[in-house]
Amino acid sequence: MLRKIIIALIVLLILITWVIYMITNNSWHLFYENWFMSLTMVFGSFIAGASSEGGGAIAFPVMTLMFDIPPQIARNFSLAIQSIGMGMASVLIVAKKIKVEYKYILLISIGGVFGFLTGTYYLCPWVLPPYAKILFVSFWLSFGIILYYYNEISKRKVVEALPPFNSTEIITIILIGFVGGNISSLLGSGIDIFSFSYITMRYGLSEKIATPTSVIIMGVNSIIGFITHIYIVGDFGEIELNYWLVSIPVVIIGAPLGVYFINQRTRGFISKF
Repeated sequence: MLRKIIIALIVLLILITWVIYMITNNSWHLFYENWFMSLTMVFGSFIAGASSEGGGAIAFPVMTLMFDIPPQIARNFSLAIQSIGMGMASVLIVAKKIKVEYKYILLISIGGVFGFLTGTYYLCPWVLPPYAKILFVSFWLSFGIILYYYNEISKRKVVEALPPFNSTEIITIILIGFVGGNISSLLGSGIDIFSFSYITMRYGLSEKIATPTSVIIMGVNSIIGFITHIYIVGDFGEIELNYWLVSIPVVIIGAPLGVYFINQRTRGFISKF
């Protein structure tokens, strides 16, 4: 009961803060101008909570491929909205004591922080917008193919917990986080898919555990990325801010709803989903 009250208070606090901002700045007209982002995140937030793909997995292709919005804006928006949606989803996962691998989350996140910062300063400036779009499509398509192969063709052995890590495995997992952080710095998401792929293929961890684990990983990385682009890089502009404002009330409900939905399903369903 106490956990439900805490979650409700967090949601209420965010919504009250959002309403005060919207009223103070008379920003309600943004919904008329940017309704397509609110609609996009109805699906994006649900997917963010219910799968190993962040909301950016929906937002990024819709924004860049359908509306020809520059990838850097799509990335900034993805990080911002995931910091709310997947942040709330993570709170729900912890509050409901849904099984996750916390040591894996910690190690991936350590590498992810350094990877995100490295990617922001040394990778993003060199990648042209068309190549970012191609990378996104290729990366997510390869993930889908690999997951299908391991589950439907090779019939991989599934375990319900990770074994103790030796020093080599710890270093490897941190490096996986580092690479994933670089991908997220470019696309706004990616460390979740990358870490999910590794934990399911290398250790055979059940998707039912790997999915909420990846949600928390992406939530942590998104918050770090959002803060980085606002306070350090300083390139979070008015366009992505407006998209963010019209999506907040959607994702704060949609992402936790996705967590609740997928937690009631079997491993096989999650894999196919």
